[in-house]
Amino acid sequence: MEDQSGYGDPTLQDQFSQQLLNRFVNDNTLQPADRNSADSILEGVITGVRDAPVVVEGGDQVSKRRITVTAHIVFRDLKLRKKVWEKDFSQWGDYPSGGGLTLRNEGVKEAVRKITEDILNETVAGW
Repeated sequence: MEDQSGYGDPTLQDQFSQQLLNRFVNDNTLQPADRNSADSILEGVITGVRDAPVVVEGGDQVSKRRITVTAHIVFRDLKLRKKVWEKDFSQWGDYPSGGGLTLRNEGVKEAVRKITEDILNETVAGW
């Protein structure tokens, strides 16, 4: 997974890749393999991360923020040498405003959890 979002978190790429791998391992529908021996491959780019207010209370105080992660994913069948699907995925995670980096990272984790679940579902739907 490549990160072209410009978000600035050096751990986002690894977090996304590891979460996606864990989804497939835990699902047990398809087995992860080395690229050289794989029948198919998922390739992806994190294209955007947006952080915006989502709940504004009295006095224009922001009480909740939303992180939205967007990724462009391509699923290829290496044996048949064809693209199975290509799609943009986007998901979000909310966190309390003013909670600092730790709570913002929880919002990112939630968005990544949801988006990797969507990728898994899209991938195994055709099997």
